[in-house]
Amino acid sequence: MLSLYLHIPFCRARCPYCDFFLVTRQEHVDRFFEALAEETRSKADLLRGRKVSAIHFGGGTPSIVPVSRISGWLSQVAGIASLEPGAEITLEANPEDLNPVTLGELRDAGVNRLSIGVQSFTDRKLRALGRAHSSADALRTVAAAMERFDSVAIDLMCGAEGEGIGEWEGDLCAALELRPRHVSVYMLNLEEKTRLWRDVRRGVVELPDESLQAAMYRKARLMLTGAGYRHYEVSNYALEGFHSRYNLSSWRREPYLGFGPSAHSFIVEGGEESRFSNVSSLTRYLADPAGAQDFREELSPGQRFDEEVFLSLRIRRGLSLGFLRSGHEADLQRLDAALEEFLGKGWIRIEEGHVTLTEEGFLFADLVATALIHG
Repeated sequence: MLSLYLHIPFCRARCPYCDFFLVTRQEHVDRFFEALAEETRSKADLLRGRKVSAIHFGGGTPSIVPVSRISGWLSQVAGIASLEPGAEITLEANPEDLNPVTLGELRDAGVNRLSIGVQSFTDRKLRALGRAHSSADALRTVAAAMERFDSVAIDLMCGAEGEGIGEWEGDLCAALELRPRHVSVYMLNLEEKTRLWRDVRRGVVELPDESLQAAMYRKARLMLTGAGYRHYEVSNYALEGFHSRYNLSSWRREPYLGFGPSAHSFIVEGGEESRFSNVSSLTRYLADPAGAQDFREELSPGQRFDEEVFLSLRIRRGLSLGFLRSGHEADLQRLDAALEEFLGKGWIRIEEGHVTLTEEGFLFADLVATALIHG
């Protein structure tokens, strides 16, 4: 089974916290999709005969390009690979891009899941995050999407400038009133070289401290799980049966193939595993889409072990204790000491041969994974 990711790099503007690869000029949209068709043809051997279970349109802002371009690429893929019946086809969208006509076009094109970048339902916070839509836009768009799509996901972000627990609780209440199938909760991270990073360094912007962000994360967990959402990954909550298949397959280290500038791929062939990525440059991508790959590595046993630990701990099923111990045959005493420490802190549990993070432990996922990798 294979998943596909398409990076559509166009945005109207860059949010101050965003470090993804994107461009804010859209005159190359048509040329991009022509180049994409060429890249897809060049990867036909990796697609042919494979069953595709999930396709994810990310970016950038996929919702700003013509829907005909989305449907055209889906048709090209379907002519090479075999789309699994009921395959999850997700498109990331901003509220300001969606209206009843566009929603209908997307559904007719084959998109069956929308991931809407709401971030907040309060105007003050949306301004602080540099978002273009209003709270009214967000409420109206999510409601309209839920009338037309069975599977609607929203993103919420906590930790904006000036935000307190009360404002965050208001966002969560608004989300629960709408009751989308899936909610992603992200703590605002400072990414180096972003405008927000520079503003914080200059003292122009002050963000909530780590303890307040942690309290917000706990509040989200309490309210969402209390409302019937399953906390199936560090940042993700879903009603039963509505988890993101694409994301979950990535955390399970299942193969995926990326298209477009900066897109990453993970392929397993003949027992060998490799990761590769495309150039993070639209100019270079357009010049040679079939040769856009600029990085590739074959994963060593050590790299596979590290990835398995980091990714498995992020999801609810956890990490096989037997697998973990097999990677520490020379230092089992140190590994056992680390496990005992995290059990004592209440960050992990060990049940039925698996190490899983507790709800509190999700806050420390990277710290726990690093310690378990190094014993």
